[in-house]
Amino acid sequence: MDHNGQDHTIATTAQLEQLYSDAPYGPAVFKETDRITPQYRKLIEAAPFCVVATCGPEGLDCSPRGDPPGFVRVADEHTLIIPDRRGNNRIDSLRNLVRDPRISLLFLIPGVGETMRVNGHAKISTDPALTESFAMNGKTPKCVLIVTVVRAYFQCTKAIIRSRLWDPESRVDRKTLPTPGSILAELTDGQMGGAEHDRAAPARIKETIY
Repeated sequence: MDHNGQDHTIATTAQLEQLYSDAPYGPAVFKETDRITPQYRKLIEAAPFCVVATCGPEGLDCSPRGDPPGFVRVADEHTLIIPDRRGNNRIDSLRNLVRDPRISLLFLIPGVGETMRVNGHAKISTDPALTESFAMNGKTPKCVLIVTVVRAYFQCTKAIIRSRLWDPESRVDRKTLPTPGSILAELTDGQMGGAEHDRAAPARIKETIY
């Protein structure tokens, strides 16, 4: 509530639709489909980065995925396959998917304003024929996600333009922000992290990237 005691919270669908009473911009409706079209396939295959969103009994998870462009394989117009590369072993996304198969994907292409979004259902597969087909640097992922596409659509460039995400002048000097080591040290009262953690990071990442 504000200082006058008025509650400005939108709490119902009716209130929301009244606030956004204008009809959706035409292309925003027609760009949505239930399959990966040939044009959408080109966007997905050009993307080296994807954000994976899942949900489960403990809540939501949003996790980055990255590899050379085309790492998300378009098996057919209704199916995507994503390798689960080596990570931190928390398996939050996978833990969610075995209990709730709903999944949402957001693809980013460097230098391109449009993003690609896919909603669907995923299952986790350890089929050797699939996992071995995604081997990189001699390392095979433990599993792959097989995503059945329910909705697919591209997002316009406004968010990328406003954020200046791909503008070289917007790049942040990494030295101005906390390092992983300093963050861990703060969270553990110095029991983990610190300068040694940061010093060993390049070699550790190189060793465990796949």
